[in-house]
Formats: sequence, structure tokens, C-alpha cells
Amino acid sequence: VLQSSNSLKASYEDWLLTYGLSVSPFHLRWQTALFNRQFYNWGRWKPKFLYLWFSAGMVFGIVAMFGSVILLGKTLLQTLTQMLTEAPKAQNDRMLQVVVSVPSSGLCLRTVPGVNLPVSQLTYFFSAILISGVIHEVGHGVAAIREQVRFNGFGIFIFIVYPGAFVDLFTTHLQLISPVQQLRIFCAGVWHNFVLGVASFMVLFLLPAILFPFYYTGVGALVTEVAEDSPANGPRGLFVGDLVTNLQDCPVYNVEDWNSCLGDISEKSQVGYCVSAATLQQLSFPARVYRRLDGTVECCSNNSLTDICFSYSNKLDSHLYACLPARKVIEASKVCRTNMDCHKDFVPSFCVTPSLENQTRLIRVKHPPHIDMLYVGHPMHLQYTVSLSSFVPRQNFLSIDLPVVIETFCKYLISLSGALAVINAVPCFALDGQWILNSFLEATLSSLIVEKQNRELFGFLILLAGSALLAANVALGLWMVTAR
Repeated sequence: VLQSSNSLKASYEDWLLTYGLSVSPFHLRWQTALFNRQFYNWGRWKPKFLYLWFSAGMVFGIVAMFGSVILLGKTLLQTLTQMLTEAPKAQNDRMLQVVVSVPSSGLCLRTVPGVNLPVSQLTYFFSAILISGVIHEVGHGVAAIREQVRFNGFGIFIFIVYPGAFVDLFTTHLQLISPVQQLRIFCAGVWHNFVLGVASFMVLFLLPAILFPFYYTGVGALVTEVAEDSPANGPRGLFVGDLVTNLQDCPVYNVEDWNSCLGDISEKSQVGYCVSAATLQQLSFPARVYRRLDGTVECCSNNSLTDICFSYSNKLDSHLYACLPARKVIEASKVCRTNMDCHKDFVPSFCVTPSLENQTRLIRVKHPPHIDMLYVGHPMHLQYTVSLSSFVPRQNFLSIDLPVVIETFCKYLISLSGALAVINAVPCFALDGQWILNSFLEATLSSLIVEKQNRELFGFLILLAGSALLAANVALGLWMVTAR
């Protein structure tokens, strides 16, 4: 039995070796030489252009190394200040939140920013991580071939659930070339991530022009999805394919306007509606007035789904209340803030304002040709449960989701590829920044600090400080996330 087990183990190991696979706890790795010819073709294509390309990348990588230290320092100070002065906020974009850091090879570390990720967007997330990692390693590989370093192979790995990529370079060749040549290779990954982020941003920025033959923009926000538990769901709510053109008196031409209008509605006090004195007397009916726990007033005691308590003032009393049918009051009414906004044609009118709880708003959503939707609740609930697009198909057979897919994927590429560029540039052990720093010191300080041992000690101290800075940001970032 023992002999059979050993034979089976040997066969399994030979099979893994044959296909370039490596399996260990939480880690699956595949390496191949299938793409070597393609890498060599890229590395030998237009040598002068590649020299300029990777020289620009070298400059960027050095600047990014220093810039990442400044960014991490500012982030750490802001996080510490926030910890000492106030409770963690619900959102803090400047705080460094790290989900996982995965070493891929001697050249790279895969680190991505922490996000609250919807399950529906996992495909975008992991695809963007993989593409960013592949582009990063392609940069190292092509630069190495350009500098006459032997390229052994390319591979892909999965650490727990996170994908990444790596290149296998001949270490002896790396050590024999000049520090400046090494810099071109070590900075190439960060440079390619930056270029990928810029390219994704340009696609995102030019998307209306790119899709112009098939989609038009600037006419409203197209509803692409309404969550089942959304307050906008229902027979008088929003449906997929509806085009939202107004929120209250705020015009909506695209998704950015939708978000901006909801933000303004949330921050400002509830708007009122102009109602003539005759209409007010006709629609209102007597009801008991009582105060809620938050101090606001309720005057509709019949639990009606169509009536809302409105407050208004006249010349004699500034605290009058009336229970009115919301749709009859709001439709065909002018938005107002005070009674002065309602003076027209000498008809006595009042500015009646919904008397709602502090964070609750009554919002009229226009989506012609359908009847206006009247929403009562927190504006952010509407924002989080309704998905929209700025792109409206010119033909019915065109997908309403395609522009959203492209937009979302570009945003993930910008975020994750940018994160790889920033984090890998940090002068920290096992990151690209370690090799960038060492080569930079060799290229600049060899005449000032003659002893190589002293240069290595100086570099070690910088790496120690950079590692501590990154670790402090990660630790405090995770603490802030768990403390929310």
C-alpha cells in the first residue's frame, strides 16, 4: 500500500510539473513558456520607442515612489487625527483599507483597496484585478527583454480567491546589468498600471462619443434596475426602461444629475407647494394634531397611504396644519419656499410644506409619459435601490446594460490599477518599491557613499521605515473599518 501511495504521489507531482502547476494551501500557481515568443516579439519591437517608453516609466516610477510615501504619510496623519477627535465616519475615501496582500514573485506584491463590494459586481472586481496584474507583469517582462535579460516564463496564480500574475526572469542577468537598466525593468509594472488607469479613464470620458452611433445622452437618466425591496417598486413607482427627467424642480439629464439632485434634496429642507386658499379649504379635513418624538407634527390620523400632513402659515398664525391628498396637492403645483413665491394673479395662495420626520422627504419624480412617482422616505434609500444609466438606446434591440457594463468595468480598472501603481511604488520589503529604491540608490549614491555595504544599510533603513508606514496604514485602516 505504501509503495502504491508513493507511486501515485510521484505520478501526481510529474503531472503538475508537466503542466507547470504548483499547488499549496490557499495558493494555486500556473507557469508556462507558451507566451515567450510573443514576449520576445514585444521586447524587440521598435527598440528606440521602447527605450523612450520605459525611460519615461523609470522617471514615473521614481516620482511615484516618493509620492507614495507622501500619500501614505498624509493618510496616516488624517486617520490618527480622526481617531483622536471623532468617531469613525461612515465613509472615508482617504483611509487606506486593504483587503489582502498577495506576494506573486520577487518583483511584485498584489495589494488592492478595500471596498464594500456588491455580490453582483464580483466579476468586475476579480476581472479588473487579473487584468491589472497581467498588464503589470507584461511591463516587467517586455522591459526585461528590452534590456537583454533572459525571460523564462509567464504565469497566473490564485491566492485564496484573488487572481494575479507573475513573470520569471533570470536573476543573474538582472544583477549584471546597470542600475539604470534595472530601474527601467522594476518601474515598468507601476508605469503600465498607471497607463492602464489613464487609458480606462479616457475610455470612460469619451464613452458618450464612442457610443454615439448607438446611444444618445443628455435627455435623462434611464432606469436599468429597481431592487425588489426598493421604495420605488410598485404600480406607481419606477420600472426598467423609464426615463427620469426631474426630481422636484431639479432637472435630470444624466446619472450625475440624479445623484446631485438627491444630495441637494437630502441636505436642504423640504420644499413646499403653492395651493390656493380655496383649494386648501376644499381638500383639507379636520384631524387631530400631535407631535412625533423628533418634534415634527402629524395631523393625518387615519393611516392613509394617499394623505400627508402639510404645514403652512397665514398672516395671523404661522403654525397651521392640514391633512391633504398628496397627489392632488403636488401635481400641477408650483414649488415654493415661502408664501411670497405663490403670489400670482392676485389669487390668495399658501406655500404648504409636507410635515415629515427630520430625514424624510416627499419627492416628486418625473418619468414621462408615466404619471409622476411620489416618494416619501430618505433620499439615499432611493439612490441606493435604483440603478440608472445616462445612455438611452437609439434602437429597441440595443441593450440598456452594455454602457453600464463598460462604465463599471472602466471604473474598477481605474481604481484597482491605480491602487497597484501606488502600493507597488512604496519602498517596502517584497514590493516593487524595494527594487526601485535599491537600484535608485546604486545609480545616485555610488559616488557619495563608496562602500556598498553602507549603501545597503541606508536602503535597508528606508525600507524599514516604508514598511512600517504601510503596515501602520493597513492596521489603522482595518481597525477603522471594524470600528464602524
